[in-house]
Amino acid sequence: MSTLSKSAKFGTNRLTLMDYLIFVIMLIAALLILVPFWNVIMISFSTPKEYADNPLLMFPKNPTLDSYRALFADGTILTGYWNTIKLLLAGLPLSLFLTTSMAYGLSRPPFPGKKLFFFLVLFTMVFNGGIVPMYLVMKSLHLTGSLWSVIFVGSFSSFNMILMMNYFYSLPESLMESARLDGAGEWRILFQIVLPLAAPIMATIALFYGVGFWNSWYDAMIFLRRAEQLPLQNVLRAIIVESTTNASNASSVDQIGKGSFSMGMKMAAVFVTMVPIMCFFPLLQKHFAKGVLTGAIKT
Repeated sequence: MSTLSKSAKFGTNRLTLMDYLIFVIMLIAALLILVPFWNVIMISFSTPKEYADNPLLMFPKNPTLDSYRALFADGTILTGYWNTIKLLLAGLPLSLFLTTSMAYGLSRPPFPGKKLFFFLVLFTMVFNGGIVPMYLVMKSLHLTGSLWSVIFVGSFSSFNMILMMNYFYSLPESLMESARLDGAGEWRILFQIVLPLAAPIMATIALFYGVGFWNSWYDAMIFLRRAEQLPLQNVLRAIIVESTTNASNASSVDQIGKGSFSMGMKMAAVFVTMVPIMCFFPLLQKHFAKGVLTGAIKT
């Protein structure tokens, strides 16, 4: 009996043909993701002639920083960085406060009118008024032409609120009851008891809102007027449009090289806009899966 149990124990560690097949499929999928990304980085360090000879460039023979020098020459992209940082510094705390406070209120059984408010939240997920009513609201509040219009438009997500509300449902009600017996109010319960236990969902929602503000461009295009107010993604869009126009007006590689390297500028701009958010994601990755799974299932 012991021999059979030992063989069964060692048998579970053996890799089957299906395991190897899954490994190969996952490896191919990873390469399909990584190779284009690597190609973007290498093109940003290549010369115009080298890119013209080999668009699928993996390792440039004569790497250069000319595209990055041209990209940062006029300071436009630095202004875009600063505007995006302002969006994050103001929008992320506001979004977390609005989402957390509403999710906590709707997760409490004695909250009056809870079903009505929850129905209104769900209604906005199905039926949206569109950009015109939102623009009229911002115009009536005299916020058009200000970064606050972009912040307020992206400051609340019904989906994120429902995720957080379901996470709060999973917390034991006895904790809140004990705090109320000790004289704690709802705000104190939220900030001193609930939120310390909600690190996974807070990290997940912060990641969702952070990526949303970082990639925000459409709202800025609608509400902002001056070029010095535009966030990073709008600056990237302007660079790509301008470099594409310059490339279409050039009739040879030599003419492109005299000005700004069109494709190199594009890829350099894409790379510098991706790096910060790529560095931000691994910091919250350990909480991400737990927060999504717990928040998506009401226990």
